[in-house]
Amino acid sequence: MNSMEFLSSEEIYLYNRGELYKSYTKFGAHILEEDSKLGTHFVVWVPNAAAVHVVGDFNDWCAAQNTMAEVGTTGVWTLFIPEIVRGLYKFEIHTKTGDVLLKSDPFAFCSELRPLTASRIYSLEGYQWLDQDWILRRETSQPKEKPLAIYEVHLGSWRRKVDGSFYHWLDFAEELLNYVVSMGYTHIELLPVMEHPYDGSWGYQVTGYYSCSSRYGTPHDFMYFVDCCHQAGIGIILDWVPGHFCKDAHGLGKFNGSSVYEKDEHAQWGTYNFNFSKTEVWSFLISNAVFWFEKFHIDGLRVDGVSSMLYLDFEKPDKAWEHNSYGGRENLQAIAFMQRLNEVVFQHYPGVLMIAEESTAWPLVSYPPYVNGLGYNYKWNMGWMNDTLRYMQLDFSRRKDYHHLLNFSLTYAFSENFVLPLSHDEVVHGKRSLLEKIPGDYWQKFAGLRNLAGYLMGHPGKKLMFMGGEFAQFIEWRHDAGLDWLLLDYDLHKKYQEYVRRINKLYQQEKAFWENDHDWSGFEWIDADNNGQSILVFCRRAKNLHDCLVVVINFQPVSYENFRIGVPQRGIYQEILNSDNERFGGSNHLNPAPLVAEKVKWHGRIFSLRIKLPPLATVIFKPQYKYKLRRGGSNVCKQRKF
Repeated sequence: MNSMEFLSSEEIYLYNRGELYKSYTKFGAHILEEDSKLGTHFVVWVPNAAAVHVVGDFNDWCAAQNTMAEVGTTGVWTLFIPEIVRGLYKFEIHTKTGDVLLKSDPFAFCSELRPLTASRIYSLEGYQWLDQDWILRRETSQPKEKPLAIYEVHLGSWRRKVDGSFYHWLDFAEELLNYVVSMGYTHIELLPVMEHPYDGSWGYQVTGYYSCSSRYGTPHDFMYFVDCCHQAGIGIILDWVPGHFCKDAHGLGKFNGSSVYEKDEHAQWGTYNFNFSKTEVWSFLISNAVFWFEKFHIDGLRVDGVSSMLYLDFEKPDKAWEHNSYGGRENLQAIAFMQRLNEVVFQHYPGVLMIAEESTAWPLVSYPPYVNGLGYNYKWNMGWMNDTLRYMQLDFSRRKDYHHLLNFSLTYAFSENFVLPLSHDEVVHGKRSLLEKIPGDYWQKFAGLRNLAGYLMGHPGKKLMFMGGEFAQFIEWRHDAGLDWLLLDYDLHKKYQEYVRRINKLYQQEKAFWENDHDWSGFEWIDADNNGQSILVFCRRAKNLHDCLVVVINFQPVSYENFRIGVPQRGIYQEILNSDNERFGGSNHLNPAPLVAEKVKWHGRIFSLRIKLPPLATVIFKPQYKYKLRRGGSNVCKQRKF
């Protein structure tokens, strides 16, 4: 079999143009087991090389035995070995300056466990998926109209075995999955699982974009994990890093002795930035996104560091960058790349999530490219996160002067489709855990943390919480140790976990929280400006606007026996959540009986309620559309509908 029977000239042309969107089916190492095509095929892109060889276990790492041939001047090198070979391999690249480099395969499906660096010949075929019902529902649904409560996980530090070693995918398929289901989350977001050499990078400095990290098992083991999650009704989102990659010698950097994949260095991160002016980089990265959806059935990508791709001067000193062709600072090639990326992904997988971590005011991030948007369907709301956490750390006496930090986010809440992130970045590098950010005594810290979680749940936008936040981890996150699960032996931590479980499940039950989440018709301020008492009152609505919730949040350690709030309609209101419930660690200052809205004007509304409002508490009321109202002491009841 010659190489062109496996990889056509048209496919090479498309790869060079940036339009071969399933490059992984041809590039890398592929075992062919048909009788007429028995053997192993290798393909790699190395422009301007003097020679390229395949070396590995099968030839005793001897370059002379397996020399690759370049196809024309395309930079694409191929080799067909007419036998099935197994084991480890690399590409030996001879540069035109006389250097010899040993490089891992950019398209390898499996790699050695660090500190070893070779690629491993591996076939992804053979797994029998059982998640067809999940995939069908996903592809025919509208993500914006569904609940999205994400549990963000760093696999290496969620739990460790007694001897300190990593859990296996099979362990995660049981313990992590069961935990997430019990806690009421809808999705798991995994910090990067692509192969990376340094644990301290948390996976964000990648060497093997197509390799599922060998830390936790094989690629088939990861398939099993995803499959189990889908069968249990849990989606999987992967962190993905298309902006930059690490400098390790076996990786993509200086692939032919000079810049191939990279444009320049990211000094702060110690990495190389991808060069988006090279269309082969488009083929490589867009194919990689498609790869994780196709081969591993994942449900979304959270795209890391979008801001670093958008701006030519991102975290660079003056005169260390060049303006674009229009004299601006925008990276036009990166913008075009992201637009094409999202067009391709949604063309193949219309029901998935493409979530941008974008920290600036760049417009139209979650709008389609045909209106000049970037094409994502979600963006992390970093403004909400920064303002809210800044407010929550203020001493109670100062909060009245910073009330705008709570309500400002609603001035732009519907300008994008947002995810509200309480992520790993906020509980590391001296920022302290969420619990430690909260002021006050021990009880007030937990009450304040319940308020933070309540505000997260009530505010428009999908939800994300980093692991450990759900049971009030005390110390900062450490990537090299498991979470402090022993804290669940302590009453307030156990009760706080129960509170998070309750609000997650309430969130899924109540359409008003998520069905109409991206439009003003789904949100209504009742009282946005009570800075004197540090209280917010607002209404959330489903598409059926009568299906609504009234949310009251008291950010001060002061309680009120008769606090009046305006409500959107007459009727009977039932308290469906009170963070001050003793089962959650509160003082049990509750509204257990149904409350009848009185015709007393308040907050600009005709009807209002008198409620008990606990200190540092989130209280949610729901109108009861059908109820029995006892009149004048009579035992005769009459049905009322509202």
